[in-house]
Amino acid sequence: MTALDRTATPYPTLSAQARQFLEAPRFAVVATLNPDGSPLAAVVWYRLVGDTIVFNSRVGRHWPSNLGRDGRVSLTVVDGYDYVEMRGRVRIDDDPARGQAVIADLARRYHPDEAEAAAQVQAFSDQQRVTFELRPGRIFERIGGH
Repeated sequence: MTALDRTATPYPTLSAQARQFLEAPRFAVVATLNPDGSPLAAVVWYRLVGDTIVFNSRVGRHWPSNLGRDGRVSLTVVDGYDYVEMRGRVRIDDDPARGQAVIADLARRYHPDEAEAAAQVQAFSDQQRVTFELRPGRIFERIGGH
């Protein structure tokens, strides 16, 4: 098993393999901390933008509330035995217009069919959205190993 833990700089960079892995439209699992300290995991859409992972949610769900209280997060993208895990603190963007733009972009990423994407964008249009940006402080990856 090959695991890379890059902590020498405040913001480690993704390997070329990890970047390529994250650019595919896979699902991510976001782990947050409930007020009592117990973990909460949720499956989310995401996009890699530079070295930052951007994801979004409807306001009012438990995991976004957790991040509003405690910005520490672990985000893991898995495909079979391959994975990239990133840990750090999120930056929260609660601007409604940007939240709608991000979820529309994500809908098009995960629904390449134009009609399906449009239906998803319409379904989200009346929701208040919040966007999270994770510039990981730690990166762990295992890609292509057995």
